[in-house]
Formats: sequence, C-alpha cells, structure tokens
Amino acid sequence: MTQFTTLSSQVVSLPINDVDTDQIIPARFLKATDKSGMGDHLFADWRYTSDGSPEPDFILNKPEARGAQILLAGNNFGCGSSREHAIWALTGFGFRAVISTSFADIFRNNALKNGLIPIAVDLEMHHELFDLFAEIPDAKLTIDLATQTVCLPDDRRVSFPIDSFSRHCLLRGVDELGYLLGFEKQIGEFEARLVDY
Repeated sequence: MTQFTTLSSQVVSLPINDVDTDQIIPARFLKATDKSGMGDHLFADWRYTSDGSPEPDFILNKPEARGAQILLAGNNFGCGSSREHAIWALTGFGFRAVISTSFADIFRNNALKNGLIPIAVDLEMHHELFDLFAEIPDAKLTIDLATQTVCLPDDRRVSFPIDSFSRHCLLRGVDELGYLLGFEKQIGEFEARLVDY
C-alpha cells in the first residue's frame, strides 16, 4: 500500500448526495480481479456518452480535474453494495482522499485498506468547502494524516476522525498483512519458545 503522510492538492467538487458504489463503478466492470485500468471506469455512466465518448460537462472530463487527488463529494458517499472495485476506481483515477459528511461503513473500511482516506466533516464545513471551490476552483487543501487535519487555504485547520490502526498502517504504507509481518522476529522467537516445551 502507498504510504500516506501529507497531501496538498487541488480538489474536484461533486455536489451529488447519496452516491452509491454502482454509480462510482457500474456492475458491468466487476468481473475484473485486477486493479489496473479501473480508473478508466470511474463514474462511467456519468463520464461517458452512450457511444463511449467523454461527456464534456462532467467534472472529471474538465481540464481542472487533471491531477486533482482530493474529491469533495456530497452527503452519504459510498452507500450501496460492498464492492472494493469502487475504491480501485477512485484510486486508479488518482484520488487519495474523499471528503463528505458521512460514508457507508463498508466503503470507509475498504477505502482505508486500499490507501484512500475518507474524511468526514460537519455539514457547515461541508457547505463552506463547496462555496470555497465554487469561488476559487484552483484552491488547494492540505491533508496531514499525522495530525488528522485538513488545512484550508486561509490556514485554518479542520480535524477529522480516523481509527488509530488504520492511521498507523497508512502512515507506514503497510496493509494488515504488512503490519503482521512487521512482527516476524517476535513471532519467530515465540515459535522457538514453543518448540522448547
């Protein structure tokens, strides 16, 4: 898993509430078991016309979305079925963080296990962020995982919750297996002691 410490990036605003995982990546793309190329299918039914050409009015097809690593989403992002492919599509496009007021539990857990930070903010801050990026589209946010804060362009800091185990793994760039392998020496010593009994 890619290490996450700090991230400073422009933001893509998607002010749509209750975006479910089938909208993030439609079911027809779930046959794949490989993450590669998943970013091409992100929001496929919104992003492309019926003939497969890019929908010019969709935000991800606009020049200002290129290189943005933070998605500012509507309320209740990632609801619906528990498809890990939704996270693969978001990270495959280049997103490292999603900001919303809330996330479905399974989506949040899948995100954290795949290096995508789900940042929950209160409704007032959520509105303020949408207003900010409507007024200054090229403004940047800085996410500091160590301090669990988002730094706004005016230097204000907004705290966000994250469980300590996920934070630990993300700061070190390890998944659950990588975390366990970090104790390989201690495991070996424990097994050696068992043999002596």
